[in-house]
Amino acid sequence: MDMNRLAREIRRNCDISDARHAGVFSICGLALRLRDLYRWERGLDPWEEGDPAALLEWIGAREGLWDTLADADYGNLMLAEREFEPFDTEAINARLEPEGMLYGAGYARGLKPTFFLARIERRQQVQGVTLYLLGRELARDLLTLPAMTQGRTILMRQEAARMALWDTIVYAAPSAKRALAVALDACGISDHRPAAIRPHLGRLLGVQEKILIGHELGELKALGFERSAWRQMVAAFSGSRVEILVRRVKDLLADTDPHGTLARICRRRDLAGLALFVALADGLSRAYLPRVFAAFERVREPRGWQLLAAAVADGHRELCRLAEHVTALFREGLAQNDPSAAGERIDRLLGQTVGPLPE
Repeated sequence: MDMNRLAREIRRNCDISDARHAGVFSICGLALRLRDLYRWERGLDPWEEGDPAALLEWIGAREGLWDTLADADYGNLMLAEREFEPFDTEAINARLEPEGMLYGAGYARGLKPTFFLARIERRQQVQGVTLYLLGRELARDLLTLPAMTQGRTILMRQEAARMALWDTIVYAAPSAKRALAVALDACGISDHRPAAIRPHLGRLLGVQEKILIGHELGELKALGFERSAWRQMVAAFSGSRVEILVRRVKDLLADTDPHGTLARICRRRDLAGLALFVALADGLSRAYLPRVFAAFERVREPRGWQLLAAAVADGHRELCRLAEHVTALFREGLAQNDPSAAGERIDRLLGQTVGPLPE
């Protein structure tokens, strides 16, 4: 099987996706994602910036390539003299897994197609779900997605996770810095300067991996949004503020699910995991789960972990009610043949307590 040819075919589909959907990002968000893609192509560590002039030249060449691909169609993938459609991941991976490789394909925010090809480092079972720990990536697009579900499997992209974690350390918002310091201390990393963290980054990566796996387990098992209604909703509001809001509610349903990240953290009394979860959280998470973030401040008090567990359970119940309300509003809009009006009502419901939306 010609892996080099396959990687080239996947990279072309990645370029087509990036060309069509670069507009979903703000200027700043696009610049950060281009920087990540450049680092990956050059094999740089997350803390290596490379030559600024070379980066600018590369960005110019990439934008020129996108201009030629904006109207191109996604190509089929050739494996052992057979063609496969690019989203037929089950059939493609049936051929690739014996070769120690795994292919990922799906839809992200704004219904942007995302693709990657990576080497399998380990496969294991976690709570009845197959988890793939993936190493070196031979193809990827603009999106640095550390983990994702594909069917009934969890794909843990360790290269992307390392890159995303380093950005959390270096660009931590003021509201996240204290939590990040708690996480570092809990991992035995007393010197919090980025240069001093580098040799010990693996400890923090281990904590991040548990957070990501817990989230994906919650995604697979969580209730809240009925699957067909969810797909219709994302398609109807693709690229809008409403899509961002409903996606965050769905993410937090996964995190607060009894199988999800926060419940697992509570059961283990995992201070490093809790602190890193708080450091990674955006303003939407804080707005929808205020009691959880308040409980973090008291977790080292007597009964602190019980307070946190109660806040997580209450937060999950409230998010389930929100999801039911959102779904009812959406279905009402469909019945009236007016999904845009439903979108306005959903925006008012979900957006009334939140601050700026994440990039």
